[in-house]
Amino acid sequence: MAKQIKHALVIGGGVAGPVTAMALQQAGIEATVHEAYQGDAVGVGAGLGLAPNGLAALDVIGAGDLVRALGDPMQSIVLQSWNGKRLAEFGSPGRLEPTRLVMRSDLYQALYDEALRRGIRIEHGKKLVGVDEQPGAVTAKFADGTTATGDLLIGADGIRSTVRGLIDPAAPSPRYAGLQGFGSMYAAAGVVPDTGGKMYMTFGKRAFFGLQVIDGQAVWFVNLPWAEPLSQPQAVARGAERWLAELATACAGDRTPAAELIRRTDPAHLMMTGPMESMPVVPHWSRDRLVLVGDSAHAPSSSSGQGASLAIESAVELAHCLRDLPLRQALARYEALRRPRVERIIKAAERTNSNKAAGPVGRVLRDALMPIGMRLISPEKMAWQFEHRIDWASPAAA
Repeated sequence: MAKQIKHALVIGGGVAGPVTAMALQQAGIEATVHEAYQGDAVGVGAGLGLAPNGLAALDVIGAGDLVRALGDPMQSIVLQSWNGKRLAEFGSPGRLEPTRLVMRSDLYQALYDEALRRGIRIEHGKKLVGVDEQPGAVTAKFADGTTATGDLLIGADGIRSTVRGLIDPAAPSPRYAGLQGFGSMYAAAGVVPDTGGKMYMTFGKRAFFGLQVIDGQAVWFVNLPWAEPLSQPQAVARGAERWLAELATACAGDRTPAAELIRRTDPAHLMMTGPMESMPVVPHWSRDRLVLVGDSAHAPSSSSGQGASLAIESAVELAHCLRDLPLRQALARYEALRRPRVERIIKAAERTNSNKAAGPVGRVLRDALMPIGMRLISPEKMAWQFEHRIDWASPAAA
């Protein structure tokens, strides 16, 4: 057992932060989570898919069933063209449990509460502004003038990570996919029938639309092509009523319930999730006693359906390696295990985004060629994404 790391500073209190702290605790390493915002993230974010591999990673730290209770099964995803033509249908291989549709706010709250229940300290209002590195230790410096010292500093601070820039000032910035994200829930009884555990996704003429109806509740989202990225605050400032009109117009020519659901949505219930982005390849995941986990290192676009699951996997794998190996070897092994997998998924999501933002000619080619291409991709060929498991019981190899 490697005993170099006794206390870790986890920067970021979203989804990856509490999972990282719980995994470290299970590995015998104390962790404190430092969150930049004064308040929590209850009510922030739309729905997301938690894939079988993400649930399995949560099982390693005893939190899988906690999350399963929150969501609804997504048995498969049905891809359609704007005129209702079915392009493809795919899901997890039948031997695996289905992906679960979970509201990000619910996931955050459950993991946050569980971390507190396990005795993990979460401090708010701790915006990281710099670090002071000493032999055998690292000190985090926060905007409020306070500091904290530990054996390792872990950046779980998202796609706009401060820690990433401290590790490598030349690190890339997020890449905009040309799409803005929106979503909501609507009591759809009598408007849209239950979708039978399936998520229907439509490549519309002017926007990409997703819909799943569960027990009379329609969970919908729209990816709207938009030339320049708008931050979430900028999108909010533009006004929910204005966006709903824009979204309804964008979906009006498609043979889907999109325009009707959007027109019926209360502006107060519209969720504006900001620009759809992904991270280009991040050359350096660690330096000395600094390391990245989750979106700070590998943020796939939401089109991947794997963002939260990959972040959870990486948090658990990092703790696994730190448990068994000296620090330098642990960080090298962690990156070697994770980088090929996450970069393969990021590339696949980028191809999906290019289809969502296709122009008139590209749309015709996409709709003609996608059914042919999808026939060549069986669920078994996609199983590598969902079957990934972390062997916590076995020592992490150097």
